[in-house]
Amino acid sequence: MVTATKASPSARRSTLPSKLSDTQSHSRGRSTSSRASDPRHVRSAAALREALLRLLELKSFDEITVREISTEAGINNATFFRHYADKKSFFDRIATEEIDRLVAVSLPFGHSLDGYIVLCEYVARNRTLWTALLTGGAGAAMRERYIRVSREVASKYDGVKSWLPHDLSVICSTALIVETLSWWLSLPADDHSPKEIATILDGLVNGSVARPATERRPRTRKPPRPT
Repeated sequence: MVTATKASPSARRSTLPSKLSDTQSHSRGRSTSSRASDPRHVRSAAALREALLRLLELKSFDEITVREISTEAGINNATFFRHYADKKSFFDRIATEEIDRLVAVSLPFGHSLDGYIVLCEYVARNRTLWTALLTGGAGAAMRERYIRVSREVASKYDGVKSWLPHDLSVICSTALIVETLSWWLSLPADDHSPKEIATILDGLVNGSVARPATERRPRTRKPPRPT
């Protein structure tokens, strides 16, 4: 007959830390997930974003400190670090949000000239921020987010297939858009209008990367050999 053994008090105590740890872990998880919807978190994040925009009018992102952002936003450093690990994570978060906004405004038009006009007009309205994002250290985060979102959108889009493999088409299209915007923002604001840049993007993307798979490129005749 098998008899149940009664655990000693010390054995029972030894199980408490892991249970407490699990409880604390779940509690932290709930705290993290609910923080984003906390009105105070939303207000602080908005204040920090607006503070950064004001400071970017005066100096480059690399010259701006966390203390300056916090002071301009009217909050203390401790509040900043409750939201973000450091200045880079703050900037990366803004980059992610901007890509999501950009896709949201241009998505209804697809890969068309009208879509690129809407896209370029949005960037032009937010030129200071986008210049900082693409040249101030968040370019990699923006490219990564843009590619991820573009993949998600493309997976739901049942349109004309590109002549390139699907994933390569997304990567190349994204690279062309981001690099063209970076080049545009490096120039004086009145050098090229949003419509001019949109026309360039339309030619680059739709004329090469997004060209339909069924479309045949014209064959170039070789000149006759001299006799």
